[in-house]
Amino acid sequence: MTRRPKIKDIAERLGVSPATVSRALADTGLVAEPTLSRIREAASALNYRPNVSARNLRTRRSMAVLMVVRDIGNPFYLDVVKGVEAAARAAGYAVLMGNAENDPERETEYFDMLRDGHADGMILMTGSLPSTPDFRRRLSPDLPVVVALEMIEGVGFPHVQIDNEAAARQAVEHLVELGHRRIAHVCGPVPEEMSVRRRQGYRAAMQAAGLPVPEGYEQRGDYLLQSGRDACRRLLALPEPPTAIFLANDEMAFGAIHELRRMGRDVPGDMSVVGFDDLYLSEAFFPPLTTVAQPRAEIGKRAMGMLLDMLSGAPAPREPVILPTTLKVRGTTAAPKMS
Repeated sequence: MTRRPKIKDIAERLGVSPATVSRALADTGLVAEPTLSRIREAASALNYRPNVSARNLRTRRSMAVLMVVRDIGNPFYLDVVKGVEAAARAAGYAVLMGNAENDPERETEYFDMLRDGHADGMILMTGSLPSTPDFRRRLSPDLPVVVALEMIEGVGFPHVQIDNEAAARQAVEHLVELGHRRIAHVCGPVPEEMSVRRRQGYRAAMQAAGLPVPEGYEQRGDYLLQSGRDACRRLLALPEPPTAIFLANDEMAFGAIHELRRMGRDVPGDMSVVGFDDLYLSEAFFPPLTTVAQPRAEIGKRAMGMLLDMLSGAPAPREPVILPTTLKVRGTTAAPKMS
């Protein structure tokens, strides 16, 4: 195995000092052309890679960020991770994944990793924080943490998100425009803020259309497929079942459609279904799912960009960054059957 090239090898090759090479490769702005280009070309020719351990000792930084998600098995996070990693790699950071699985102890451990210097910052994608007194006592808004997509009120962390209430309202308005009057909703885990906002959007659209929300038309889910199936079964058992269901995410919508088919119901002939997220499977599903599309990759990029600004000393933004959504109308919604 050949010896790993060092800064002094580049310096000797070009006849400059190791300090000059170091400043050039660190992009300090202190090395002028054409020396800067010559050093970069020589580093590329020698296949030079920085010694991360040595750099970390000098800067006291890990050059890693921690991305903590609710459930790493959910394909929803794939595009967000791609966006985070693209921005992180461009800045020389690695991305470590944390799988919270709605476990307060795990989430506490990830925050401890951040405090202990195993990561320089965190992108948080869980809908809540541990409620133990010890965790809350040690929680500081000065921690380099950005909340992405999810909503956690009262902690002072900057957020990159969408307008969940407006997006949900648009989804229900689509069903109203098709002629549906009996529209049910399967929400996410309440009282998490994102679930509450999407439920508020449903209620606002129903109220604006002058439509009642009968007993049982609001069902609680947990964003998992099985809860969509269970909620759908309860809705169909009502004395007057709905003709359309708006579910707070695509995974629950898939579950509802599976249950409808199991019970011999046609989608959208017997029941229209709208989801939320626009997973990559949503368009390939049969029929393709009508759903709210979130700019997940862009949210990841923006969250990482915001975190990098904080790590460079910039103040955390006080107001959340709100990115737009799009309602993708596909094959699971149609006008209700005439009764």
